[in-house]
Amino acid sequence: MKNKYIHLIEQSFEFPNDEFSLVDNELSWYNIPLMDVIKQYGTPLRIFYLPKIGQNIQRSRRMFNVAMAKAEYDGDYHYCYCTKSSHFSFVLEEVLKHNVHIETSSAFDINIIETLYEMGKLDKSKYIICNGFKRPQYIENIQGLLKQGFVNTIPILDNKFELDLLMKDMDQTIKVGIRIASEEEPKFDFYTSRLGIRYNDIIPYYLEKINTNPLVELKMLHFFINTGIKDTAYYWNELIKAVELYCELKQICPELDTINIGGGFPIQVHLDFEYDYEYMAEEIISQIKNICVQNKVKEPDIFTEFGSFTVGESGAMLYSIINQKQQNDRELWNMIDSSFITTLPDTWAINQRFVQLAINNWDSEYQRVHLGGLTCDSEDFYNSEAHSNAVFLPKIVPDKEQYIGFFHCGAYQESLSGYGGIQHCLIPAPKMVLIDIDENGEYYTKLFAKEQSYKSMMKILGY
Repeated sequence: MKNKYIHLIEQSFEFPNDEFSLVDNELSWYNIPLMDVIKQYGTPLRIFYLPKIGQNIQRSRRMFNVAMAKAEYDGDYHYCYCTKSSHFSFVLEEVLKHNVHIETSSAFDINIIETLYEMGKLDKSKYIICNGFKRPQYIENIQGLLKQGFVNTIPILDNKFELDLLMKDMDQTIKVGIRIASEEEPKFDFYTSRLGIRYNDIIPYYLEKINTNPLVELKMLHFFINTGIKDTAYYWNELIKAVELYCELKQICPELDTINIGGGFPIQVHLDFEYDYEYMAEEIISQIKNICVQNKVKEPDIFTEFGSFTVGESGAMLYSIINQKQQNDRELWNMIDSSFITTLPDTWAINQRFVQLAINNWDSEYQRVHLGGLTCDSEDFYNSEAHSNAVFLPKIVPDKEQYIGFFHCGAYQESLSGYGGIQHCLIPAPKMVLIDIDENGEYYTKLFAKEQSYKSMMKILGY
């Protein structure tokens, strides 16, 4: 009778695969034996497998360059990392090993850029794409970058007032971009994105404010769909509108030579996740090429700003099951040694699902369970997967520890939960461990941060 956890996974998914495998009934992730990591550091534990960051950067670069070659596309591809996905130094340092550019969204991002330059990790020729609604400090910091000689700093105008602010006290030529306020999907509560300048205003704005200013050069048209890059009529319609606007602008603005399609490549959220990345890259390039040919306009350079795609699949959270509670005839609760609200806030805020697997005891029978966190909030739970309205784990056996892992949660979790600050019910932030590969191909671990202490919380609270 095939009623063991390993049978369930093998019957449900293609397992093992390039990422996950099993050795002696214990899970390995990118050939890292996770029980060894748990034995060394304990749980709860957040881990990052740094080589995955570079692998995804190179993957995207390869796909878009191949797509351009197939289409005989006369333009270049540029990979930007979206810093808001994860601002940690180890992420930015790993990203910059792969010759990428940077996209920012706030004033403090610019301080990070300056620090990376001082460390010798970033040179002044890199493109710095400055998105977001720009308050005075952000404006001042962007001006500072330009005056320091970061010649490829490109502020993306989010509204009609930012250019005047940017040019105050500036006596040098600057390159700018304009963000298009795209139409949102019908399911949204509003029709048009709050970000950017609406389609009908862009050309009049260019003629009035940019074309008449000898110190301003329009370099880039920025286009982004909030729901990501998907093979839907909605996405293609918005892309076509943006490229047609580019062609129209190019006729009167010869220095315009770039379209930024933003981010939006998805990450794997369950083991049978399917997404044809190569097809989407080829179709995007083909659509842009065809529209430009029809309008007798040279194809633009293409920028992407992948954040989650860059870093998401490098992260994981490991927990132990500290107890099991039978709450009624049908609901069995496995309590973890942390909180979903504080460590994986996306699961609580937007019902985000991640790849979830047992770490050990794969030869045990499986059972359906609910997973509960330690806070007193009734929403601190996880009881369904992306592919199934249920969670299955090995049966709890007395005197036998059970560990579980959530994978591909390397983007946004720390910034959304307020890493290092005050967590709900004062649940401490877990240890954070980095995993990398040495020159011999062997993995090694490094403790980045200890579990948050009560003293740090007391200090924040004013005690």
